[in-house]
Parts: sequence; C-alpha cells; structure tokens
Amino acid sequence: MPRAKRVTIADIARLAGVSPGAVSFALNGRPGVSEQTRQRILEIAAAQNFQPSAAARALVGSRTDVIGFVVNRPARTLGSEAFFADLIAGVQQALAAHRVALQLVVVSSLADEIATYRRWHSARQVDGVIVIDPRDDDPRLPVLTGLGLRSVVIGSRPALSGEPPAIWLDDKQAAHALFDYLVALGHRDIAYVCGPEDFQHTRLRIDVLAGLAARGVRARTRPTDYSPAAATGATRALLSDAEPPAVIVFDNDVMAIAGLRVAQEMAVRVPQRLSVASFDDSVVAALVRPALTCLTRDTFGLGEQAATFLLEQIESGTALLDRAGPTPQLTVRESTAAPG
Repeated sequence: MPRAKRVTIADIARLAGVSPGAVSFALNGRPGVSEQTRQRILEIAAAQNFQPSAAARALVGSRTDVIGFVVNRPARTLGSEAFFADLIAGVQQALAAHRVALQLVVVSSLADEIATYRRWHSARQVDGVIVIDPRDDDPRLPVLTGLGLRSVVIGSRPALSGEPPAIWLDDKQAAHALFDYLVALGHRDIAYVCGPEDFQHTRLRIDVLAGLAARGVRARTRPTDYSPAAATGATRALLSDAEPPAVIVFDNDVMAIAGLRVAQEMAVRVPQRLSVASFDDSVVAALVRPALTCLTRDTFGLGEQAATFLLEQIESGTALLDRAGPTPQLTVRESTAAPG
C-alpha cells in the first residue's frame, strides 16, 4: 500500500491562495501576514494534519520542541534501575504539558556523550538537554557552555562559575543521614558498594564515610558498574573476608536486593548479623523481606523540576539561577539493627 504523501508548506500555500513565505510566517508566529490570513492558514494546516519537519523548523530558527537526554550507563543496567524509570516519567510529565518531546540516547563513553551534544547542536535537533552524573572537572560542562546549548545539570552541588545551571540535591547531607544513623546504632565496620568513583555523588558519599574514621569506623569501598551481577560479586567477596563487615550500604535498591540474596545464600542473617541499606528507594525495596532501609527521594518530582527548569531557561533565552531539588529522607525498615 503506497504511503500517504506528506503535506508541505507549498500545499498549504496553494490551498490558502498565498505564497509559501506567508505560510511560513503564519506557522511560526512571525509578522508579515494579517491576522485574518494567519487564522485561515492555521485552520487549513490543522485540517490537513500538517506537521512541520524538525529540519525545516531549524532553518527558520524556530524551536524543535524536543529535549535531549543522554545516559552514559551500561544499557543492561538501565532496565533494572527504578531511578531512571521514575526520573524519565517525571521529565515526560512536565514536557507533555507543553507538547515537548524527549529524545533519549544511551551511550557508552563520555566522548560519545559529548559527540551527541555536538551533533544535536549542529543539526538543531533539540532545544536543550538534561545532564546527569556530573563529575569533578566534568569535560561535558564547558562544551555545553561553549555551544550555547541550554542545559540543566542534575547534581550534588550548585553550579560553579561558567557551568550550566544545576538542580541539585545535597548528597553530602544525605550521606550523613544514612551513615550517621548506622553509627548511632553502634556499627563501626561499614562497607559501601557503589557506582563509578568519578561520579560526583559517589565521591561525596565515599568522603563522608571516610570521615567517620574519627569516630572509630572502619570504612571499605567497592566500586561497581551498578549492575546486580557486580553487586553480587562485591557482596560475596566482602562476606567471605576473614573479618566481614557488619553493614553493607549499596548505591541503589536493586544492588541491595542482590546483596541481600547473597547474604541469604551464605546463611548470614539480616539484620541480626548484617545490616543492609540503600541510597535509593522504590516500591520493591519495601516488598522484599526484610524490607530495606533506604534514603527515600522524590525522583519523579526531580524529573519534573529538571524539565520545567530547562523549559523556563529556553523560554527566557538565558541561564537561570540554580535550584534545590527535593531533599531525600531516611526511611528505616527491617534490614538494619544494632550490632548483635
């Protein structure tokens, strides 16, 4: 069956009895046509289900009504992380109200991520981007600033001079909320199974845990790629040590559940012998037994705020001041207890 012919500006011009230039002016809200003519053109375009191409809109300098989001994580881990599903759902919620689309790309390196930003900018494919997992001396940020591509960074601190604006969560305070609680229970041997160490939030958490040495806490850190398989291996190694830790804290709930399963396989009772906690929460974390102690954050709301913040910057045409995101709260459940 032949494909239906795409309706073009020339088709709208012929039906309206005007020039293609007049149609372009009307569709893009530019002066050059009377209001009566503009309304007639818009009505004809709607009746013909006219949809301008992104390339055509870019040529006249109008918006694409598309926001970009590049995720530099192993693709196999994304489906298991509730964080991304909640974040993207929140972003979509905010964008849908403005009829703006989200273009999601998964890459495997910083170089690929930066190349994607450059390609999007040169082809005028997106109006702006949301950036996650900032690093210290992050090479992406000066590139985005240099391109003039509107950006919002979801990070752990306010933006430095010359960086794109941030919507930030105080990960240092959040780390203290969890680690200090475990120390208050009486624990002095804490292991942290985390993601890549170059991520800003990971470094902050590692530093907070290391700082507890002044309170007599032994700290162990095991970086992973966030996958359940890596968490399983790290947990097994820690529990097989001649002096296994009394607590293991994981960067997300899926990793924590993988670690909980290893403890059960090795007949290590939780929380009587081992306390388990997570820096991320989800519905699943409350359903496993024992239910997991977690930092609970409104990730859906964070996505909404980040998208709204970016849209406001695009509308204003300038970088806005940083904003604080929703503060995480400690949710204590059955997986943590005082040392036995």
